[in-house]
Amino acid sequence: MKFICLGYADPKLFATTPEKEMHAMMDRCFAYDDHLRANGHFTGGHALQPPSAGMLLRCVNGKVVATDGPFTETKEQIGGILILEARDLNHAVELISRHPGVTFGPWEIRPAADLDEMMRLSAARRGSPPAQ
Repeated sequence: MKFICLGYADPKLFATTPEKEMHAMMDRCFAYDDHLRANGHFTGGHALQPPSAGMLLRCVNGKVVATDGPFTETKEQIGGILILEARDLNHAVELISRHPGVTFGPWEIRPAADLDEMMRLSAARRGSPPAQ
C-alpha cells in the first residue's frame, strides 16, 4: 500500500543550524532513505524549494488566480514529499517515526488514493482510451 508522507520544517531551523550539524543531519536522513529503498519501502520523493519559489493557484469567482509565495502564515512549511510502500498506516508511521527528518518538523502520512477505476470510467464516458 502506498502512502504519501509530507515532511514539514521550520525554515528558521535551516537558517540557524550550523553547517556541520546540518550536513550531519542530512547525511542521517539520506542514509535512512537508502535503508528504506533497500527494503522496498521508498518508492519516490522530492525535496521542495521554499514557498517563495512557487505559485499558488486558486479559483476565485470562476477564474483561476495565481499568487506568488509565500502562501501560508504557519511556522512550518512543506519541505518535501516521500512516497512510501508499507503494509498499512501503522507500518508507515513506524517507518517514518525512525526517519531523522522528523526532528525538522511534523510529518503528515496519508494513504495514496487509487484512482484507476475512476480514470477508467471517465475515459469510457469521454470515449478515450484509458491512460497507461
